[in-house]
Amino acid sequence: MSKEKEEKQEKPYWEGKEYSFYSHKKCEFFPCHETADPENFNCLFCYCPLYALGSKCGGNFKYTEKGIKDCSDCKLPHKRKNYGYIMSKYEEIMELAKKNR
Repeated sequence: MSKEKEEKQEKPYWEGKEYSFYSHKKCEFFPCHETADPENFNCLFCYCPLYALGSKCGGNFKYTEKGIKDCSDCKLPHKRKNYGYIMSKYEEIMELAKKNR
């Protein structure tokens, strides 16, 4: 197998690590979003860190008539496989925080 193919098959650094997934099945609200896959429902980002990015979060959201971001149909932060995506957005979140200080 070529080195290039080996690199493509490598798992992300966080995959399979305890810190990248937490499922709180005893929570009164579990799951907080309807899901067909409760075994992979990630509660780690119970309150989505991407909310502050507004329309740049990458999730499935809409704005209400009053201009409030409604994320009730979004499962992006609750999928086990999306840990890497959320972590990749932290630089944008930090830049936003710098502007708001």
